[in-house]
Amino acid sequence: MIAHVSGMLLSKDLDRVEIMTTGGVAYELLIPLGVFESLPRAGETVSLHTHLVVKEDGWQLFGFSNAFEKRVFQRVLNAKGVGPSLALGLLSTLTAERLVRALRDKDLATLQSVPRVGRKKAEQLILDLADKLDDLQVSVPGLAGPRPEGAGAEDAVRALVSLGYSPGDAERSVRQAIDESETGSGGGAAELIRRALGKIRG
Repeated sequence: MIAHVSGMLLSKDLDRVEIMTTGGVAYELLIPLGVFESLPRAGETVSLHTHLVVKEDGWQLFGFSNAFEKRVFQRVLNAKGVGPSLALGLLSTLTAERLVRALRDKDLATLQSVPRVGRKKAEQLILDLADKLDDLQVSVPGLAGPRPEGAGAEDAVRALVSLGYSPGDAERSVRQAIDESETGSGGGAAELIRRALGKIRG
């Protein structure tokens, strides 16, 4: 199984890249739009998490910026009637984080904003996946990276989940607490937990 590809970026398009490894083997990877937007210039080093799909007419290798994005792609493939192309379309249109939230929140309108996803397909996705995503930790938008407030947000979400709240409610309340803070960071984990609890309890 090919789980990770690292090397020099040979070329990039909206939906695919070519990477030359140090061993002299070049791989073509299909990618969601978010990966394309984060790629360096051709000739620079890049590293992507990968998932291999074996089909009767050939193999396809898919590339992702991080392990979370890869896990979401793999989980979506378990839904009835969803192939790699549609799974990639879901990630390209919504991003992995927004897709997980839409499924957890049973947000039909957001899911139907994806090309080739009508109401029936959106309902099927929710039926198959909405209650099977609790192990996927969604990052809090705007807090990526090593900043202290980012770590505090993640700690706050984990703490709320450990108290028995659903991941969706925990993430939503922490986002609201951050959005409404004067600094935009929400403070440390303890302050975020207090604010988020107030949001959940209304």
